[in-house]
Parts: sequence; structure tokens; C-alpha cells
Amino acid sequence: MRPRVKKLIGGLVLVVGLIVYSFIVLMIGQFRLAQSGPVVQLAFFAFFGLIWTVPAAILIRWMERVDRR
Repeated sequence: MRPRVKKLIGGLVLVVGLIVYSFIVLMIGQFRLAQSGPVVQLAFFAFFGLIWTVPAAILIRWMERVDRR
């Protein structure tokens, strides 16, 4: 696959995936942590705010990988 096509696909997947992920985390946080204290909410959103970098890093590594053809 050509590098430009991989970067286009990866960029679209990254943006759409991050938007969907953020809405899911916000809904879970809003309904599950409504009665929790601010420390629990901060820990929840800090953890899930950083965990999305793992799949993003894998996707970016795939986008930058050179095909050996």
C-alpha cells in the first residue's frame, strides 16, 4: 500500500476513533461516576485520557512502516 494512502486511512481512523472513544468515556464517566468524589473522577478521566495513546501509537507505527516490495 502506498504511504499516502496509509496515512490517509490512518488519519481518518485516528480522528474518528478518538471522537467515538471520547464520547464513550464521557458517557461512562457521567453515568457511573456521578455520585463519586472529585478525586475518583480525576483519576478516572486521567487514566482513560491517557490510555487512548496505546492504540494511537500502534496505528501511527503502522502508518509509518515501509512496505518491502
